[in-house]
Amino acid sequence: AAVLSQGPEQHLFKNEENTDQSLTASLLPNHSPVPLPVHYSPKDSYNLVYIIFFLMGIGSLLPWNFFITAKHYWLYKLSNHSFPNKPDEERSELSDYFESYLAITSTVPSVLCLILNYVLVNRLSPKARILSSLIVILVIFVVTTILVKVDTSNCTTEFFVGTLVSVAIVSGASNLFTGSVFGITGHFPMRISQALISGQAMGGTVSALASIIDLAAAKDVTDSALAYFLTADVFILLCIATYLLLPRLEYSRHYLLTAECSNSVVINEAGSRAKVSTPPLQPILRKTWVLGLSVFYVFCISITVFPAVSSGIQSVNKDSGSPWTTTYFTPLTSFFLYNAADFCGRQATAWLQVPGPTSRVLPALVLCRSVLVPLLMFCNYQPRDYLHSVLFAHDAFPIAFNCLLGLSNGYLGTLPMIYGPKVVSRDLAEATGVVMSFFLALGLAVGSAFSVLIVHSI
Repeated sequence: AAVLSQGPEQHLFKNEENTDQSLTASLLPNHSPVPLPVHYSPKDSYNLVYIIFFLMGIGSLLPWNFFITAKHYWLYKLSNHSFPNKPDEERSELSDYFESYLAITSTVPSVLCLILNYVLVNRLSPKARILSSLIVILVIFVVTTILVKVDTSNCTTEFFVGTLVSVAIVSGASNLFTGSVFGITGHFPMRISQALISGQAMGGTVSALASIIDLAAAKDVTDSALAYFLTADVFILLCIATYLLLPRLEYSRHYLLTAECSNSVVINEAGSRAKVSTPPLQPILRKTWVLGLSVFYVFCISITVFPAVSSGIQSVNKDSGSPWTTTYFTPLTSFFLYNAADFCGRQATAWLQVPGPTSRVLPALVLCRSVLVPLLMFCNYQPRDYLHSVLFAHDAFPIAFNCLLGLSNGYLGTLPMIYGPKVVSRDLAEATGVVMSFFLALGLAVGSAFSVLIVHSI
């Protein structure tokens, strides 16, 4: 199989689509029966393929974001309240640490499912993996939507356990979906990978906006949550519909057919053809281990403090009774600003790709994000049981820190993700996309474990 040029960084992605024809030709065996259209590179008419992958990016992280952003709903459901008009400020062990448990429950299955996804890369078609995972996500969200109007005040522990089981299933299916879709983008030009990753950030922004709008428009918590989860149901259905449309478009059909040719047959040194069951891991890690560790650490730091710490930061003027300091402070400063900044950081990689894939500056910048953990811990996080000092006693501090956390997560997390599939041979691109997703999920899993320790130590 053909290998992408490993020249200087500035030429790594130059004229990517223009060189596709020669790459495609070298991928095909002699006397290939592949139809003629695979030998030229069509245009993405009306940017439809870009938009579809952007929507699938939204759908890939939308389930996770919808679960973590519905903070008011979970506090209500886990505080032994039978009626929506009662206050929801009652503390309980379940509500205090729900977000930390949610992070652990969602990330551990993610790692296992991404390992499974790597094993299934050449055994099960991407279509089967993607559609089955989306259907599972849709079923769980429909059940979650129905439970909104079910009184669970007498069985909060059972509801808590059931919610975590649902989160575990959705997380596993979401990561199978994400890993499969990101693996596919490895065969497309880099703009498509960037579209998927930007869509993931938009998924968080959409969920945060939906939460704020529902809080403002609905009369009570359950009406707000019902409209909120129905929005998620619609987006998941949209993902299914757009994915089914993808093979009908000439642009995507061209790259998918090229991928099928390169992955199904590998020419060995003797010239014979051999079926590949599991992609070789060693050549992938040899090229991408620094990029993979960068992805791991970026998302480990992010999930350590978001949302477990950042969503617990309250306005220093909460006693004023203003809607801004009581109802809207957390949804806006923690969820919306973080996700909006994350989206901006990811979108910036479409125009700026500095530092490059072999630069030592990239891992150095990733390590510098560690300082954000203590900065957010010493904002006005409540309740505080051990660290009683609040060093940053102004609402501007958590706003600035959350924006910096999101912006750096988006930019420094996206660069290595899109570099990974481009620095290996083309026949390993899909498997490399899955490996990079594995590093991401592993970072989330480790970070979620640290988030529990951080919350218990404040």
